[in-house]
Amino acid sequence: MSYQSILILYLIFFGLDFLFQNYLTVLNIGELKKNSVSIPAIFANHIDFETYRKSVEYTRVKSYFTIFSGMLSSIILLVIILTGTFGRIDLFISGYGLNPYLEGIVYIFVLSILFYIIGLPFSIYSQFTIEEKFGFNKMTPGLFIKDQIKNLVLSGVILSFLLLGLFMFMDKAGPFWWIIASVGLIIFQLVLSILYPLFIAPLFNKFAPLQEDDLKNLLKVLADKLKFRTTGIFIMDGSRRSGHSNAYFTGVGKAKRIVLYDTLVSILSNKQIAAVLAHEIGHYKKHHLIKGLVLSFFVTTLGFFVVNIFLNYLPLFEAFGFSRVSYHGIFVILSFAAGPFTFFLTPLFTMWSRKHEYEADAFAAKNTDYGEDLKEGLIIMSKENLSNLTPHPLYSFYHYSHPTVGERIKALDRLS
Repeated sequence: MSYQSILILYLIFFGLDFLFQNYLTVLNIGELKKNSVSIPAIFANHIDFETYRKSVEYTRVKSYFTIFSGMLSSIILLVIILTGTFGRIDLFISGYGLNPYLEGIVYIFVLSILFYIIGLPFSIYSQFTIEEKFGFNKMTPGLFIKDQIKNLVLSGVILSFLLLGLFMFMDKAGPFWWIIASVGLIIFQLVLSILYPLFIAPLFNKFAPLQEDDLKNLLKVLADKLKFRTTGIFIMDGSRRSGHSNAYFTGVGKAKRIVLYDTLVSILSNKQIAAVLAHEIGHYKKHHLIKGLVLSFFVTTLGFFVVNIFLNYLPLFEAFGFSRVSYHGIFVILSFAAGPFTFFLTPLFTMWSRKHEYEADAFAAKNTDYGEDLKEGLIIMSKENLSNLTPHPLYSFYHYSHPTVGERIKALDRLS
């Protein structure tokens, strides 16, 4: 197949992906307008109309911004591809005669910085205009800049080690490097999951152990009852950056911990927080982390196998403006081609994730007395986060990694 044919094929799938994504967003906006006049019955006794209207407007504004930013980003990407910019940058860097591994790392760094700069105005507008308008932004410009610098430095260090390892596997591990590299990447992810809560997350937020009080005693009793061992339950100062609330489970082995946003603790009762904790413990008890790693291994192996197939296929490189094959070039090409060529697979992963959320909810309801508290907590978090309570079914089916709040409450009702 000639490079012209490959480019045309890519543009077709790129267009299909773009049109489908925007079609879903337009469907969601239409569903939003249709349901904007009255509060859904399941939430009628929990959310006042003013708050509901505010959540509708928040979703509407974000949806239109998604369409605009997606359209502009797509145009910029197509210009970069069609003008051969990828190849021009590659030739420029190759002129310095660097070590091949270092050359590949520098090339990907340059592209990463380029696309970071392109996306920065969108991030600034989202944070300081949209989030500010709806009362969620707590971040100062100074903190935003510090976060950006930390992210860039940290990403650069991690990416350097990751790329160096991948290039060495590709160069030295023989014809089955793609299997060995997949195992290496999973080990890298495990190490990172251990280091993240101990060294990386504290670079951005403060984590304070939950103080000795009624809440901590309640959560300790719950953890003991569910036979869950953890290094601790921590409160994170999420309110420094955002008014949104959340909780999550992180780490593996002795490094695992439960993290509660301070914004979450401020809006939920002790029993509702215990219900959230029970849900997070449910993820651990149902081995969702291990299942995620197994799925990641197979997806990564398949991805590296595709890289291996096209590694020396010059027409593919020429279609994206390169004049030579290279390790870094194939990763760049497939990173931009993966979305358009695999967008129809996204629902498989979101369905799998939603299944895990249902299982964690069911675990919390069946093994504790906090089933009703979990439902109330979900409603309160949705209310405070201005979540879209009436997404279009096709939109949520495709995009949502969590079931909608209404779906989760109905599932919990069926259990009870």
